[in-house]
Parts: sequence; C-alpha cells; structure tokens
Amino acid sequence: MTKAHLEAILFVSAKPLTVGALAKLLETDAEKIESWLEELSEIYSGPERGMMLVRNGAEVQFFSAPQTREVVENFLKEEITGELTRPQLETLTIIAYRGPISKPDIEQIRGINCTLILRNLEWRGLIEQSGESTSEIPAYRVTIDFVRYLGLSSTEQLPQYEKMNVCEALLPSSQLPL
Repeated sequence: MTKAHLEAILFVSAKPLTVGALAKLLETDAEKIESWLEELSEIYSGPERGMMLVRNGAEVQFFSAPQTREVVENFLKEEITGELTRPQLETLTIIAYRGPISKPDIEQIRGINCTLILRNLEWRGLIEQSGESTSEIPAYRVTIDFVRYLGLSSTEQLPQYEKMNVCEALLPSSQLPL
C-alpha cells in the first residue's frame, strides 16, 4: 500500500482512526504510517489548503481547515436542512427496517458505496452507530429523534415492519418492497 491509500482512507473515514488500525488496514508497520502521516501533515498545513490533518494521541483524521469554516458551515447547513435525496431516503429506509445494520450490508442491498450518504444522515441526526456490532465494523440504526419525528414510539410501528425486517437474506434494492 502507499501514502495515497492512507490519504484516501483518512478522507472517507467518518471517525478518527488509530495508527495501529491504519497499519493493520494498509498491511504495513506503524513506523511507515507515521512517516506518511508526517508527509501528509506537511502537505495539508498550508493556508491554501481546505483540509488539515488533525492528531489526538494515536488517532488521526482529516478536518476542514479553520480558514474555510464559514463556507463549510453554510454548505453543511444547507446539506443538513435541505430535502433528502432519493439515495438518502433509500438508505434511511434500509436502516429503519433492517437496523442495526452494517455499512457493507447496506452497500450489498443498494449496490453502491454509501459512505457519504451515511455521513450525511449522521450529521442530520437521523442515524447513529449502534454499538451492537459484533465486529470492528460499525452497525447503524435510526435515532430516537427520527422515530419521534415520524410520530412513532418504535420502528416496529413502521408500515409492513415485520415483512420488511427480513434478516436471513439481504435482498437487492430492486427486490425491496418499498
């Protein structure tokens, strides 16, 4: 693996990652990761950059640079308060009926990468990581605010919940009875 792989992982990650986790993921040693992180930190440290690499102990993550704060806040406000797109609605429906469900399982159903969709739904406060995952892969569920917004007391009150909450086989989105 290369520094480009590390940069890509940090770019798409919704949460901080440890040096150890990155080394394992990229099948290299921690010293190599530290070297690449130092190089990336130098690249993204200039005032002309829109992102910066932030470290907190062994954890590292990309964030928007301070000088872009106002533009980013305005964009996110629009993203968070604007209408949900069809892909976001489809993903939210899958999570509501199948949750807690992992990102790979969601992607298997939808047939596309859902990283940005999941991040947007989390920012909006519609989904959260459940903590019920049996592996290092997070599982997602809808938030209590989402359920309350629908006027329900639980997701089991969703229309056709028992029929849609099928866990034994993941169906492609074209076969989901939406």
